[in-house]
Amino acid sequence: MGGATETCGDENFRPARTSEITRTMARRIGRLFGSVGMLGLGLGALIIGWASRVYFASDELAPFVIEKLPLPHEDLWLAALKVHVVTASFALPACLLLSWKRMLRFPRPHRWLGRATGAVVLVALVPSGLYLSLFAKGGAPATLGFALSGLLVALAMVWGIRRARAKDHAGHRRCMLHVLAQLSVAVTSRALLFLLDAVGIDPDPAYLFALWAPVVAGVGFVEVCVVGRPHRRSSHARKALDSGPAHVRTPLAARAQGFGDAA
Repeated sequence: MGGATETCGDENFRPARTSEITRTMARRIGRLFGSVGMLGLGLGALIIGWASRVYFASDELAPFVIEKLPLPHEDLWLAALKVHVVTASFALPACLLLSWKRMLRFPRPHRWLGRATGAVVLVALVPSGLYLSLFAKGGAPATLGFALSGLLVALAMVWGIRRARAKDHAGHRRCMLHVLAQLSVAVTSRALLFLLDAVGIDPDPAYLFALWAPVVAGVGFVEVCVVGRPHRRSSHARKALDSGPAHVRTPLAARAQGFGDAA
């Protein structure tokens, strides 16, 4: 009877151990994909920043600028473009650095870099982007897409600052991930547009799709795939606590005798 009991216990233990191994592998794969994604966003930000240096050349106009002409306030538009390029080149890498878990080991640099990033985003990046969206390629749907992304960045940044001041670290993380998701649209939208062009999709609908898809997907990814994970883990932990203490194996001599032992 004792051997049968131990065998049954081992059989019950194997599914739990297999499930734990599966969850561990899933977390490791998720971290790997997350690291690759962050690296890709950082590389994309560097490429865009390097390519944008043509906007500051005094002897030539970039093709992107030429196709916008004529403009009602050309000097204002060019100034907004330069401000937006400079601030975006700073904000996206800064948000990537702030989201790095090892950065949390340095609370003072994290705090000051976060404050500087918040000021740059709210004072310069979002206002310049909203102005540029009025002249976006694709008409009203494109203007609405860029404006929505910019407003999401501003609202998430303001609310994230409030959550940080309230010591609500989970709420602060959630808001900052929304900021990062929308700032990354500059990279993901260009990559998606390149892929759509490679397969021969019509440029006009491809441009709108490449804009709207990352904006909407960014919101959904943060809310479902990122924010939801700690909640699910905590719910599993509560279930484990509610299930009661683990069965304690008593010595053989102290067990009640079965029918075989009585015989």
